[in-house]
Amino acid sequence: MSTKVSQPQDYRYVVFMDEAANFKFLTKSTAQSEETIKWEDGQEYPLIKVQISSASHPFFTGEEKIIDTEGRVDRFKARAKRAEALRASLGNKAKKAEKEAAKKAAQAESEK
Repeated sequence: MSTKVSQPQDYRYVVFMDEAANFKFLTKSTAQSEETIKWEDGQEYPLIKVQISSASHPFFTGEEKIIDTEGRVDRFKARAKRAEALRASLGNKAKKAEKEAAKKAAQAESEK
């Protein structure tokens, strides 16, 4: 029994453009687009706009950074600081309650 693998029918040259880095490359693809662009060879090809490519991706450019979207790191640090303060205040309350319980026990012992 043989199975036939169907190949894409619309496999053609397409230009991908990274607008942020002003980088374009020509490759084959089945991606659909209404826009076209004139390439260096003088022919028009379908144009696919992308947000990131090897020209702008931090891994390929060597400019790896932690991208803090919407202050996530700051919110995490603030939450950790509040939790530490809460732990410290609860620890102080527990110590104070222990001292008061010890005083009451001492007073009860001395009244006997």
